[in-house]
Amino acid sequence: MGRVIINSDDFGYSRGINYGIMDAFNQGILTSTTLMTNTPGFKQAVELAKEHPKLGIGVHLTLTFLKPLNHKVNTLTDLSGNFHKLTEYNQSNVKVDLNELYEEWDQQIKKVIHNGIDPTHLDSHHHLHTFGDHQEVVIELARKYDLPVRGNFEKKNEVKTTDHFIADFDPIGEWMQSKEKQQMATTYLNELYEVLLDQETVEIMCHAGYIDQFVKTHTSYYNPRIFQTDLLIHSEFAQKLKRDSRIELVSYKNL
Repeated sequence: MGRVIINSDDFGYSRGINYGIMDAFNQGILTSTTLMTNTPGFKQAVELAKEHPKLGIGVHLTLTFLKPLNHKVNTLTDLSGNFHKLTEYNQSNVKVDLNELYEEWDQQIKKVIHNGIDPTHLDSHHHLHTFGDHQEVVIELARKYDLPVRGNFEKKNEVKTTDHFIADFDPIGEWMQSKEKQQMATTYLNELYEVLLDQETVEIMCHAGYIDQFVKTHTSYYNPRIFQTDLLIHSEFAQKLKRDSRIELVSYKNL
């Protein structure tokens, strides 16, 4: 039997994202999400999480969006006090003090716990936990809190994680809206289904959500979110997963 975790990143990003994630959980096949701690929708996300205890809630460690929780992490921020952008990391323009990174990410995990959420696992916004020595920091935090980590990094064997990670699910909902790409989407989902049956544990990463003003003004990645939400709720793929006794939809707490 394949155990499948379907995790939406960015819980807490905004009210629109929160509502999309909750619809995908309550009406669809979403089983898990990861919570951002420095975003406008954090408080509402905590309230929603407490109302839906079966939804797995991890921590979406953040290093490239808005401001840090800790104000004494100068190597993590620009002159305005905002986190460095992803482009700066991609261009190797940032030299991070690993102690500051540990303190900031540790504070983010503590904020989730102090708000009454028992986190199920760790991942990161823009996959920053996979960058170079950042891996050592997330491994240390995973051991401190005894938490699994999304297995998309080189040193994943040093932590508890799934056997397989699906990183390319995001565009499929949008493909299904296009006559030119519907067959590509169908082929992808059929092949994915075979992977889910073959592997013991799999995480599928997605980004469910609805568009609100904050989303529209803070990211260019918004339209695909509504199509992913629809796929997770209404598609034949979703209904098939629900019906198939060979597949168990779980969260990281079940690892």
